[in-house]
Amino acid sequence: MLRALNIEKNYGELQILKNVTLEVKKGEIVSIVGASGAGKSTLLHIIGTLDKPDKGEVFINDSDITKLSQKNLSAFRNKNIGFIFQFHHLLPEFTALENVCIPAFIAKTSKADAEKRALELLTLLGLKDRIHHKPAAMSGGEQQRVAVARALINKPDLILADEPSGNLDSQHAKELHQLFLDLRDRFNHTFIIVTHNEELADMADRKIVMKDGLIF
Repeated sequence: MLRALNIEKNYGELQILKNVTLEVKKGEIVSIVGASGAGKSTLLHIIGTLDKPDKGEVFINDSDITKLSQKNLSAFRNKNIGFIFQFHHLLPEFTALENVCIPAFIAKTSKADAEKRALELLTLLGLKDRIHHKPAAMSGGEQQRVAVARALINKPDLILADEPSGNLDSQHAKELHQLFLDLRDRFNHTFIIVTHNEELADMADRKIVMKDGLIF
């Protein structure tokens, strides 16, 4: 499903990723752990098409995303990849429903279809009664679940999560971790999760350790 082959990335004279290769199967949950500066987020951003490698190739469903034009890359990302970050990045002026719909609108989905799908997801995530609330009126855990729904709205094959529970208390973190497992079992999503949370890392099908730009 995902093949990142011989990835190298430098920032100036600092080599962040050193010939990294990673393969992930459809429906697999993979966690990536390691100290700050190990290259975890950089690798995730390259897999997610938010950054380009200096060397190497990235294949998602047999498409070489490193060869796509910027325009085609944006369309591919919107359709095939969902992102969940430590900070939910919800737009404060919009309701939960409106925030979830945004990627669907970018994909030219009709308003009716986008709102139907968003309502289904928010209901699935236990937020049916919060759909018209703006982020400021929701708890941190609720905001993060809205962000999860937003990541799922276009039915992407791959979900990339960067410290998704890093801004949550322990109870909300456990609920989020269980949610990832439930979503994988229900929809067969593939998850790659960068985390410092050992409990979340150990719940994955496979845990990868990064150190000094290398996978161990």
